[in-house]
Amino acid sequence: MTSATSSATPFSTPGPASAASAAASDTHQATSNATAIEAGLRDAPGPSSGSSGWSSTEPKDVAVHGAPSGGPARHSSTNTAQQRQTVARRQPAELREAQPDNVAFWEQQALRLDWEQPAGAPYGKPWHTAHRRVPADAAAGKGPEITWFEGGKLNVAYNCVDRHVEAGRGDKVALYFEGEPGDRRAITYAELQREVSKAANALLALGVTKGDRVVIYLPVIPETVIITLAVARIGAIHSLVFGGFSAEALKFRVEDTQAKLLVTTDGQFRRGIAVPVKDNADAAVAGDNAIEHVLVVNRTTPADGLAAVSMTEGRDVWWHDAVGSAPDVHEPEAFDAETPLFIMYTSGTTGKPKGLVHTSGGYLTQASWSYEHLFSNPDPALRDQDVHWCTADLAWVTAHTYEIYGPLSNGVTQVIFEGTPNTPHPGRHFEIIERYGVTQYYTAPTLVRSLMGWFPDGVPDTYDLSSIRMLGTVGEAVNPEAWRWLRHNVGAGTAPVVDTWWQSETGATILSPAPTDTDFKPGCAARPLPGVSTRIVDDAGNAVPPGVQGFIVVDTPGPAIARTVWGNPRRYYDSYWSKYVEQGWFLAGDGAKYDADGDIWILGRVDDTLNVSGHLLSTIEIESALVSHPDVVEAGVCPVADPKTGHAIVAFVVLKTGVSTSSTTGDQLKAHVAKAIGPIAKPRDVVVVPDVPKTRSGKIMRRLLTQLFEGTALGDTTSLQNEPAIAGIQDVLRERTLAKENS
Repeated sequence: MTSATSSATPFSTPGPASAASAAASDTHQATSNATAIEAGLRDAPGPSSGSSGWSSTEPKDVAVHGAPSGGPARHSSTNTAQQRQTVARRQPAELREAQPDNVAFWEQQALRLDWEQPAGAPYGKPWHTAHRRVPADAAAGKGPEITWFEGGKLNVAYNCVDRHVEAGRGDKVALYFEGEPGDRRAITYAELQREVSKAANALLALGVTKGDRVVIYLPVIPETVIITLAVARIGAIHSLVFGGFSAEALKFRVEDTQAKLLVTTDGQFRRGIAVPVKDNADAAVAGDNAIEHVLVVNRTTPADGLAAVSMTEGRDVWWHDAVGSAPDVHEPEAFDAETPLFIMYTSGTTGKPKGLVHTSGGYLTQASWSYEHLFSNPDPALRDQDVHWCTADLAWVTAHTYEIYGPLSNGVTQVIFEGTPNTPHPGRHFEIIERYGVTQYYTAPTLVRSLMGWFPDGVPDTYDLSSIRMLGTVGEAVNPEAWRWLRHNVGAGTAPVVDTWWQSETGATILSPAPTDTDFKPGCAARPLPGVSTRIVDDAGNAVPPGVQGFIVVDTPGPAIARTVWGNPRRYYDSYWSKYVEQGWFLAGDGAKYDADGDIWILGRVDDTLNVSGHLLSTIEIESALVSHPDVVEAGVCPVADPKTGHAIVAFVVLKTGVSTSSTTGDQLKAHVAKAIGPIAKPRDVVVVPDVPKTRSGKIMRRLLTQLFEGTALGDTTSLQNEPAIAGIQDVLRERTLAKENS
């Protein structure tokens, strides 16, 4: 493929960032369906009958947190001059001086990527329409149609690999891989380019082409990154599935996506054991589906034992045969910016998982820029020293954005680790930080709480963590106690902590402190990033005052937002847009509140809110109070029906290693919560359990806790990372019932 503006590379950067600002005047230009809508994800748009830009419905009394480009917080009815000064003091100049037009802002960030030239030559940019939005249609039950960078073409994999090699940085390490058994591999960008090219050629030989779906059921190994980028390189659509999920969970995703190819392993290492995986894959593709081939990576089987692995003739093929023999040169093709890139399935305890569709140009723009904003060294001259580690499984959206596409598009060196954090010992993560000189450590609050339990006296001095420059948390609101432990023990008490809030649906971070902030509030998500904005409103869409819980909505999403639910656009509307359809706001599903400074605190899922005698209480606040007790490492709080108070509070707690239930009683923990929050928040029941059920992203499944305590039918458990926790809780509850009956 050739470029109209460069004979050396197929893609080229359009020019300085000022080109975006110069073209801002026509960013909302209406178009006549210039971009093809892939795979029937939504109806082809008809003649425009509404606004081509954002909905102008904006009640004047609603507080807005964040200027459209993430500028200083503004509250029409609650923001005092002192509060504005406080917020501005915490914000670096970038946030205060960002473009007032969020579309122009994102155009500027898109120009950080390489695009095929020219597309909108008359406009001096590689797209003809920066952003278009057709409002949601309540009558039709249809969500908004959102497009970014229409007419622009790019190749996502080229932006993550090839352009760094062509810039002379091929010898830079892209991935430090550490396997659970201790095997290690360093992969440079030049090596990654060859491996991705071989995998892309293998995919084409297997009949996979643009728009086909590929389900990837692999652990955290280099092949996972390689095949993900190869799928993107040829314009196909990937859907990664956590390697610990059951055959049933995998089967649903294979069938729902109508995948042509499944990529899996013979087995994987988990907690010191080689666990078979191929049998699960075989069960998942049995029956009626669109699978043509299963590509199998040999991870655990000795070379002389491959004959023992079940392989279906004509369908199954070994990675080392298909990819190993493929040519290592592949010319990338540029695809429309709205070409679907991946399908990300959300987890839940009710209903089927939702397959969120993210597209190429907008997603990569926000992923790449937000990575740089949150994690890159503030001094560009020092960024080559960065070694990034996002500890998420590659199947989680956090890993897509901040372990694959965000870091690689920025040419960063990063660590990927196959194993569990306490195998073969609880200090494995600290060994890895020391070995590779990790500078950014981005992890989940649930892991921080586990580390607190494993190291109650702090991290031993035998580990050298001096390379750590900054820390980050993701998954759900971090408890202040866990935040302080992380910063003190891993960040030497000085490292900035970006407590990020975002979702699978938003595709990239929405709220976070900036790493250049001068002070931090433990557990506070702070404010919107540039280019996006949020509000906290009540059920009717009115502003809530500081200290009062409301619904957090995203009134100005970024270009990474999911475009639809795969195969079910009605569910996209019902889940996210129907509640505030008139205002055009995205409902995140979380409760939140402003503090007196205008900063935002996330309070957990709104369906986890407790209503005790008319008082709305946050599960996160009660859990944080419990975790602040010196004997508690983790807590999950849930509501159960109570005829007198409406809801009663039940707390499931995990005690630190060595602490017995006789030394820490339920009454002590109830009193601790009452002192920390107030008597109204005191749990009615405290149940000590070995573990609480969590999704792979670390979110506690509180609805399952309610169902377990009340003895009702359980919802979907296939998305849990620790499904055995269910049986452990059931055993404790049975013993509790027997003890009551015999008392």
